[in-house]
Amino acid sequence: MQKIIGKILKANEEFLLFEENDYIAVGVSGGKDSLILLEGLCRIQKFLNLNIKLIAITIDLGVTAEKEEYFNIKKICEKFSVEHVVEYSNVFDVVFNKKKEKNPCSLCSKLRKGILNGIAKKNGCNKVAFGHHLDDFVETFIMNLFSEGRISCFSPSTFLSRQNLFLIRPLVFVEEKQIKKTIKNLGFNITKSLCPKDGNTYRQVIKNFLEEKEKEDKGFKKRIFGALKRSRLTGWS
Repeated sequence: MQKIIGKILKANEEFLLFEENDYIAVGVSGGKDSLILLEGLCRIQKFLNLNIKLIAITIDLGVTAEKEEYFNIKKICEKFSVEHVVEYSNVFDVVFNKKKEKNPCSLCSKLRKGILNGIAKKNGCNKVAFGHHLDDFVETFIMNLFSEGRISCFSPSTFLSRQNLFLIRPLVFVEEKQIKKTIKNLGFNITKSLCPKDGNTYRQVIKNFLEEKEKEDKGFKKRIFGALKRSRLTGWS
């Protein structure tokens, strides 16, 4: 966990993601990435005596009333005395039953983020933290390049002027394999996603492609990430 904390602090040094007196809403689904993000920010807040306030927010998609992952979130929140808010929604019903989306990821993400940002503002937060890691950045960059022919990717920090809210991604330098290893070391039991499209999306196709390229050419993903960092896209300077 210490190595991940070091990378979070490196991201903060490069992109000024959080600072004194911030009130940060941490989006926590209960998956490995968001749990590591919450654990990391809680440890930074406690052991570095950083004067920031945290709140964990979970958007229940309406698949089930209570998932095993929620117990993992509550475990971290109780350990560090952080408030945990669960917002129940009908996102699953809207995406899969009403809209009947063939490619549901985009709409699902948009709806979840909209709800999360609203809850964050309601609680007085000035920033929202997401658990996107290095692999997510690379995959999104390649997805946009291959499917839309454009150089684009979300950034480590984004300011939403209409909501006066910053979106931050402190795990930008953390690789997925490091998260998997750390989750195992921390003893968290992560259950399989209940999304019917899990493992059967275009993102998964790109993930598989990158894994194959990495096997053939070690360092392939990191070189793409390096190119993204040097791209001068908004939010990367």
